[in-house]
Amino acid sequence: MSRRVAVIGSGLIGRSWSMLFARSGCEVSMYDPEPDALVAARSRLADDLAELERIGLIADSREAMARISGTDVLEDALEGAGWVQENAPEVLEIKRELFRRMDAVVPGSVVIASSTSAIPCSAIANGLEGAGRMVVAHPANPPHLLPIVEVSGGPDTTDETVRHARDFMEGIGMAAITIRREMRGFVLNRLQVALLNEAFKLIEDGVVSGEDLDKTVKHGLGLRWSFMGPMETIDLNAPGGIRDYLERFGPAFAQIAEEQSEFRPWTEERYARLEAERRQVMAREELADRARWRDRRLLALVRDRNRAEDEHGT
Repeated sequence: MSRRVAVIGSGLIGRSWSMLFARSGCEVSMYDPEPDALVAARSRLADDLAELERIGLIADSREAMARISGTDVLEDALEGAGWVQENAPEVLEIKRELFRRMDAVVPGSVVIASSTSAIPCSAIANGLEGAGRMVVAHPANPPHLLPIVEVSGGPDTTDETVRHARDFMEGIGMAAITIRREMRGFVLNRLQVALLNEAFKLIEDGVVSGEDLDKTVKHGLGLRWSFMGPMETIDLNAPGGIRDYLERFGPAFAQIAEEQSEFRPWTEERYARLEAERRQVMAREELADRARWRDRRLLALVRDRNRAEDEHGT
């Protein structure tokens, strides 16, 4: 397979994919229809790659940057690509039109993948001639720091395409999972939505403030989940393993699950309440700086996790 990758879209996710691909030795052609957006993206990429070098996650940021080019002509970005990663806005019509155009240009042996967070592959690829080579490859944000990627095909996607997509992602250092049955939101976002639903209820019902809820995840669940998942967590939280855990806590947790089953619509009123509380904790003007702080913390966590895995295993 060609080591040339086309990244469609130069926004946050497109830039992050570009860094990941370049870090893995791929030649990256980044497409955006707006030339000014490409200029801004390249400036941000240079800064972000320099930060990766400073923290020790890449050897030479300038060498990685030299592997990334930009163009406002879609066909130029696709020329010679062995993998295509689409990162357009989360609007089905936009993605379908892009996939239609790419399907007409890209050779049939090349996988075309979408970074969509929730749209099923079938909705994007339905009726297109090359639907068999189309998948969703959904990352967490940002993918160059969070190595999970969910590979999900549609009814027309071939098994070979899914296998190839997973192998390619693992080859560039991602922890790939296969979605066995197409479902809106895949796995990561469905888990996130489940936690958010309960978090919103606890805040709305006056059980806890949003700030204290964040502390609960940050200093409790999040620490454990940073290096093992919920299945392993409960398997280790009782002397006899997962069955012992379920027999000990199952009846009480089943009652909690019943209480959690109430559905509350996501409404403008809810958005306003949560926004008002959150803005008391952090002003809107602070968000950009805090996002940069988040990325620096993630960089440090990735570095330290790599060291811990070398010493203690995964």
